[in-house]
Order: sequence, then structure tokens, then C-alpha cells
Amino acid sequence: MTGPVRTERVAEHLNRALHGVLAADPGVYVLGEDITDPYGGAFKVTKGLSSRFGERVRSTPLSEGAIVGAGAGLALAGDKAIVEIMFADFAALAFDQLLNFAGKTTTMYGRPVPMPLVVRCPSGGHRGYGPTHSQSPQKHFIGVPGLSVLELTPFHDARALLEHCLGTRRPCLLFEDKVLYTRRMFREGVVDDLFRFEEVGERPGVARVFLEGVADYDCTLIVPGGMAHRALEAMRELLLEHDVLCELLVPARLYPFELGGAPPRGRHVCVAEDGGAGGTWGAEVAARLHPVLWDRLTRPITLVSAAAGVIPAAPHLEREVLVHAHTIRRAVLEALA
Repeated sequence: MTGPVRTERVAEHLNRALHGVLAADPGVYVLGEDITDPYGGAFKVTKGLSSRFGERVRSTPLSEGAIVGAGAGLALAGDKAIVEIMFADFAALAFDQLLNFAGKTTTMYGRPVPMPLVVRCPSGGHRGYGPTHSQSPQKHFIGVPGLSVLELTPFHDARALLEHCLGTRRPCLLFEDKVLYTRRMFREGVVDDLFRFEEVGERPGVARVFLEGVADYDCTLIVPGGMAHRALEAMRELLLEHDVLCELLVPARLYPFELGGAPPRGRHVCVAEDGGAGGTWGAEVAARLHPVLWDRLTRPITLVSAAAGVIPAAPHLEREVLVHAHTIRRAVLEALA
């Protein structure tokens, strides 16, 4: 069978997408800490942008509130802004700007007010960065009026995703798993020797990973983009070691949540995510899906989250807190037992 299509790494793909967006639209600005050359950002995602686009790419002081506020001001004044928060943990320092300024500005003046703002947030652990540089704080922004929450995936084209966000003319948070940066993009509908994928629904759409020729599944996994590879590993192990058939759904937009043309086909649904339990994206997904799937599900929707507590820097302790492929596999087996 055909093997995986070898393509560029996600960080390279995102860098090329940013180059494309800035080249196509002279009204787009990029702001963030240490993003200009020769450094090019903490994860090198903005490499080459300042050399090519000059003052439209600005390194800023270390103030997340000021960075997001300046980006929102640019957007409010008629330009477009892509803002980088160096670590998603620090988005908490810009919460007031996102909740009370950017999110509300689009509607609180009695008429639609454009706010084409994208706030990029490198997130997640598994790199030994410790409690304040390893979190996945997506859940804290779910349900904020006027604010869309998205996550980078290895299936969705990053330039199309950025252009969609700016095209909505509403503020968007784009989370980007740091480990995902090192992975390669999936292309041409091929995941590996077992699985294929397709993008369904209206942009930004949902990536559906499936087995060819299979219509009915034991379980549907739903995960954000940063969890995709761990979910794929769990799916493979469940199939080869336990004869459990799973499909995988990976939406690019986490909130407002909409699966669109990819309704779950499994008799059970498991939602896995990074971040601790309680008030989570997974709970939002379950609340949306439960009434729709009530007559078909054989048991309640399973939610998989990280363990409660801070994220340790020591790798062996970090592994005990964060979600892994075996965490997902064990949850599915327990639910289907």
C-alpha cells in the first residue's frame, strides 16, 4: 500500500503561510516578541518575514496585553493584524484585551465593527518546559462572545486557515501545539499505510481520518490538532492489538464548535484534549453532540483530559500529567468493555 506522503514540517508550512498572507495583502501586520530577523521567533515560525516585509513585522516589548491591544487597535483602524504570544500560557496576561476589548468591539456599538485580528499561541507540553510554559489554556477562551478559537492541525492548510480568520473580520485565537511544529503535514489524503483522510464541511472544515471500505466504527475520536498524532497512534494500537475500529475527527475551529459534514459514525464517542478537566472544550463538544446522537450512542461520551495539577519540568513527572496515546487507548477500551 502507499506510504505516507513526505512533506514539509508544520513550522515550515506555517512560516510559508505567513509569507504568503503578507505578500498577498499589504494591509497585514505581524507583531510579537523577538519575531524579527535574525532570531525569527522562539520557534522560528516568523523567520524571514521582517527581512522581506520590513516595518510591517515588528518586535515588541514584553507585554502581552500591549501586544494584543496594539494588534486590536491596528485591526480597528482598518488594517489586519497577526499577533504572536510567545507561549500560550501568557495569553492570560492579555485576557482583558481579548475579553473586554477585541471580543466585544465587533458588536457593542450597535453596528458591526470589523476586527480582523489573529492571536497565535504556541501551546502544550511534552518538552520539559515546566509549569508556566507548557499549558494548553484553550478552555479558558471557550464561550467568550465574539471570539473564535481555532487550533492548527497537520491536515489543514495554514494559509487558508489564516486567511479564513482574517476574512471573518472577527478576533480569532489560533493555538499551535509546540510538538506539532516538528511533525510533517499530511497531504493527498494519505496518513499512513492504514489510514486515509479527507477534509469535509465548509472552511475551516473538519479532517476525517478513516479506514477505506469501513462504514461502521466502534468509536469516533474527536481531538484538536495538537492531539492528532497521539490519537492516530491510539487508533493504530486499538485496531491491530484489540480489533477495535476507530475513526478520527479533527476540527480546525474549536469554538464555535461545528462538525458540519462529519457526523460521528462510531457507536461510542471519545473526546481527548490537553489541559485539565472541568469546563473544557471536550465538555462543550459532548453537550453539543449528546442531544443529536442520543438515540444511537451505546454509552455516555467519554472525556479525556490531563491530570489535575501543575505540569512538572522533569520529563518522568510531566508524562504522568499529560495525555498520551496510551491514555486515549485505555479510555476507549474501558468505555467499550
